[in-house]
Amino acid sequence: MSGRKQSTLDTFGGTSDSPPPEGPRPAPAASDWVEHPQIARERLRAWPFQERLAKEALRRNLLVVLPTGLGKTVIAALTAAAVLEKGRGKVLFLAPTRPLVVQHARSFEEWFVSLPHAVFTGEARHPRREGTWEAARAIFATPQVILHDLLEGIYSLKDVDLIIFDEAHHARGEYAYAKLAPIYRAQRPEEGHVLALTASPGSPSELVAKLGLDGVEAREREDPEVAEYVQSIDHSTVRVSLTPEQTEAIRFLTTAAREEMVRLQRYGFLRRKKLTVTSIKDLVDVRKEIWARPGSTGLKFQALGRLGMAQHMLHGVELIEREGLRPFVEYARRLQTTSTKRLDQRFLAHPSVVKALEIAESSLTGGAEASHPKVERLTEIVRELLSEKPSAKVLVFAEYRDSVRTLVEHLRSVGISVESFVGQARRSAEDPGMSQREQVARVESFKAGRFSVLVASRVAEEGLDIPQVDLVVEYDVLSSSLRTVQRHGRTGRTTAGRVVSLVAEGTKEERYRVRAAEKGSRTRRALRNLSTR
Repeated sequence: MSGRKQSTLDTFGGTSDSPPPEGPRPAPAASDWVEHPQIARERLRAWPFQERLAKEALRRNLLVVLPTGLGKTVIAALTAAAVLEKGRGKVLFLAPTRPLVVQHARSFEEWFVSLPHAVFTGEARHPRREGTWEAARAIFATPQVILHDLLEGIYSLKDVDLIIFDEAHHARGEYAYAKLAPIYRAQRPEEGHVLALTASPGSPSELVAKLGLDGVEAREREDPEVAEYVQSIDHSTVRVSLTPEQTEAIRFLTTAAREEMVRLQRYGFLRRKKLTVTSIKDLVDVRKEIWARPGSTGLKFQALGRLGMAQHMLHGVELIEREGLRPFVEYARRLQTTSTKRLDQRFLAHPSVVKALEIAESSLTGGAEASHPKVERLTEIVRELLSEKPSAKVLVFAEYRDSVRTLVEHLRSVGISVESFVGQARRSAEDPGMSQREQVARVESFKAGRFSVLVASRVAEEGLDIPQVDLVVEYDVLSSSLRTVQRHGRTGRTTAGRVVSLVAEGTKEERYRVRAAEKGSRTRRALRNLSTR
């Protein structure tokens, strides 16, 4: 970007490079309405730090890292307004999901005076285009569709003056963001800008490199510039003990998994790994080693068979530890009824698996109130909150859909108004998924207070316009600091928030908490270093 002439935000009312004022600042008043030829009168409000960051985004290709709820979309809108006012080029606003793309398009429709725009979403094989590239000044799109169209030569990015990567932490591996960024660098106009936005960057230096950025502007909740605009979040951990039935079922599966891994060691794999702490991720890495090693194909398939059995066993352990006995039973039943793979049938026929299933099914049919002690504790927490505040909204995160269904059924059985929120993929007749229209309708019902508790899979962790909630409950704890940030960011937006993490004692979840905290600390250090430079 060196030597290029940049736009400014001088036409925004009240914008200043001076430091934030001392003392608490009230919510935006009428004087904070943005004044700009592109922005409709009294439609968009902006805080001083948002205007300052938008100004910086016009000076250099920038990664903006802000806590969830601090208006990253407003920063994008301010930057877009300046770019559109100055030139005749386009703004390309990318987001990972269709609901998020549509959400951004609607926000810009509301804020801008007149904005010819298009919405490109769907899969690359079946793209949905509302409007045309040529006629639009702003295009809101999922990156896969844009990448497909560029590779097909349908249009180019030579007239895109600003490209925005929302939820920029996705720019890893083979994701379309990582492929689009170099195309834009090759085709961009002289005054082209790149703006990347995220609340949880993961590896910020990797994002800077992948997206071709010049710098980072990161703010934490405690930073003076933003502290007065964020609400406090009270985070507590509730520990529960596994039942004897869970412990016994886990013992059978763990023993079987180690037997399979010992056999893998005889093939020459996992020899440097302590089997008691070997994870499913470690086994995924072994799969690559097996295929890369020269030798007999027959021996490779034998090793892959052992590997697959170990993965199944460890997945069963994880289900029981984190989610409960019922999700483990439902997982086995689904394999039994839908899978014809030889490996799956071998897993189900393994004596240790048969025994673990017998223990689980006996517990569930023998009068056990819930498949995991977490369920009862969750019920107590929700009931206590709703008794104090009947209008409260609670968002519960569970990693697996079986757990989502189990929790909804249990909470409903004890008289709590609750609904589920899952992804679109169809898993079975009992688990058809939710269409985008159903997802939007469910969120709107939650906003309107038609039910108190929304139990969601990871699809609700980012992007969708989930309203301010009084309580977020992590039914299972993650080792991913990135996803943990996204979950916690669903509360503490307009009022003080609360997060409760349910942890099973003596399980991997305790290590996950430590790991997520360590990753978060490393990320914050990296952000500080990059911001300083």
